[in-house]
Amino acid sequence: MQEQRKTFHQELDAIRDDIVRLAALVTEFIPRGTEVLLNNDLRGAQQLIEDDDILDELAVDIEDRCYHILALQQPMASDLRSIVTAIRLASELERSGDLMVNVAKGARRIYGAQFDPKLRGLIERMSEEAQRLFRLAIDAYVEHNAGLAAALDDMDDQLDALHKDYIQAIFESHHTGSIDLEAAVQLALIGRYYERIGDHAVNIGTRVQYMVTGWLPEHGGAARAKARAAARQAMGSDDAARVDGDGP
Repeated sequence: MQEQRKTFHQELDAIRDDIVRLAALVTEFIPRGTEVLLNNDLRGAQQLIEDDDILDELAVDIEDRCYHILALQQPMASDLRSIVTAIRLASELERSGDLMVNVAKGARRIYGAQFDPKLRGLIERMSEEAQRLFRLAIDAYVEHNAGLAAALDDMDDQLDALHKDYIQAIFESHHTGSIDLEAAVQLALIGRYYERIGDHAVNIGTRVQYMVTGWLPEHGGAARAKARAAARQAMGSDDAARVDGDGP
């Protein structure tokens, strides 16, 4: 029994290590995709798109192993939360990789477009901020740091602010004729991809909080919904009692 438990925790450690490896690959995708975009690098764009298969394979493998453990080991308490979190993180990470693939595809669609210094600077800053958020999210996961995980939501405000400035810069560049309408639309979509990566980092933080504490923001909403339902039921019972009291 003790040997079986040892093997179980070795499997958990291996899954955690692969989550970190998947996160490292996704984090590398962010500056790669940015470089492809800013340098009009068609070959680099194609390579990034093809490399996404590696991320997909690893994410699927992690999920399969998690389901295998759930079926055979039936973990409880914190071990169960760790497995559920790994499943969710694999999905968040895989989708984040897909977003950088979308950046590469967008770069191909506007191949040859020239960006003014302001746009280039904002793209670079969004890329750096998205990368920073991702690293912090994975640090929180590895360290079981619920405080850092909770802080990611506020940290994401910086990326949101950069995204707003970036959209304004696109309007300005199109107004001055620096970029045409097609490029402006594609660049707006690309900015959204960076912003969404920040959202995924926040989602990772939320799942880390659950792994460490067993709490999710949805739990607060569920408790409020139950309280409102109980209050309505109580009011209905009071009304019924008054009606019965007024009867003959």
